[in-house]
Amino acid sequence: MEKVAWVTLLYDFYGQLLTEKQQKFLELYYEDDLSLGEIADKFTVSRQAVHDSLKRAVQILVKYEEELGLAANFTEQRSKVAEALALAEEFLLSPNSVDGFKKIKQIKELLLEIMETVKK
Repeated sequence: MEKVAWVTLLYDFYGQLLTEKQQKFLELYYEDDLSLGEIADKFTVSRQAVHDSLKRAVQILVKYEEELGLAANFTEQRSKVAEALALAEEFLLSPNSVDGFKKIKQIKELLLEIMETVKK
């Protein structure tokens, strides 16, 4: 996953644990695509201050993810759901095929895997 998407995902999970300024800087930089200079001008601070704050905020988000793993778990579950949906679509296209039962069994296994991760 590209860095911007990954940081944005981490921010979605752990952003509320950052300071208000770190939250605002991350939103402006990663979501609104403002440059360091534009953010610095907006808050009357140096570009270096914005850079340092962003770097520290990302480090904090990564640390939370390393300890809790919520974003990785979410991405894994989302991938399994997408796989199950693709199998269901294939089954709907030819429900009476020889592979029909096999596809339903694979869907069930994927859903059970998702349920196991939810229980934890």
